[in-house]
Amino acid sequence: MNKLYNTNSIVKTLLNWYGTNKRDMPWRKTKDPYKIWLSEVMLQQTQVETVIPYYNRWIKKYPGFTDVMKAKESELLKLWEGLGYYNRCKNFYKAVDKVANDYNGKIPDVLNEFIKLTGVGDYIASAVLSISYGQNLPALDGNIIRVLSRVLKKKKVSPYNRKIIYNHMLRWMKYGHGGDINEALMDLGSMLCRPNQAHCYQCPFVNSCGAYQTGVPEAYPKRLSKKKIPEYNVVTGIIWKNDKFLIMLRENKKHLGGLWEFPGGKIKNGENFKDALKREIFEECGLNANIENKIGSFKHIYSHFSINMSSFHCTVANGSQVKTQQEYHWIDPSQINDYAFPKANHKIFSILNEKSWCV
Repeated sequence: MNKLYNTNSIVKTLLNWYGTNKRDMPWRKTKDPYKIWLSEVMLQQTQVETVIPYYNRWIKKYPGFTDVMKAKESELLKLWEGLGYYNRCKNFYKAVDKVANDYNGKIPDVLNEFIKLTGVGDYIASAVLSISYGQNLPALDGNIIRVLSRVLKKKKVSPYNRKIIYNHMLRWMKYGHGGDINEALMDLGSMLCRPNQAHCYQCPFVNSCGAYQTGVPEAYPKRLSKKKIPEYNVVTGIIWKNDKFLIMLRENKKHLGGLWEFPGGKIKNGENFKDALKREIFEECGLNANIENKIGSFKHIYSHFSINMSSFHCTVANGSQVKTQQEYHWIDPSQINDYAFPKANHKIFSILNEKSWCV
């Protein structure tokens, strides 16, 4: 049996497994590159189960490029609210605008062109072009790298080994089906060939997997130890003026830029909560504030750091006025749904809904 026939047999086995076991996801019911692209952007560092309702809501409101073009960035961020990694949304908005203006509303079907778009890297470009346009381009995500590292018995995910994996997939794609091969390997990594548990006896590669033959497939590839992320103590204030409270728009260049928030910030060494909050409020918006009763505390984890946030009701000191270059509004609780807030702020809303919005 020659090598070419073996390779062809392996691909057929993989695709047969995929045809029987593939996951049911809404973006797999279309070849529309706009919808495939959107799904890949949303799926970055986010679980499929989390993404599906966001994807469905987005497509219902913005079914095509022209609909996104007509929207404001703030409207898109509101629809994205809670999905996290908001730069994905802002980059997608910029890229769609470029597609509309520079490519007549058609996603470029050439890798070197598509990859120039804001927020599009090797993976997204290869995934979209292979799934939508049928191009034979390996899309190396975490699942695929893990599966092929085990099949090829590669201990380290080095640039050299990534190239070996890439070239191995190219050989498989000589027979076509680039998009299906990518999605099949993604599903295999998600469903069977998991980081901590490999269900080898259900795997189509059980007879050709180097890691399986060692008896410890989970040892491949070797995982890097995670660095401990920094933790910060943060305090925020719900500043009331009559029956409305103050919200401020974060600058685009900052983390969570384009979202609305309450004034506040990190607590310095030696500061207590109230002193830190008074200082932060004055530095951010020029207000002298009276710190009133505490609303609550909680922990929130981001990708690269975590915060312990405490929040207080506040009132404006007599005669004090907002002085800031940031955009701000005074709103009442019924207007929350008109603005996009970080997930941490929604935790404050939940506490207030359980307790009371009153000072």
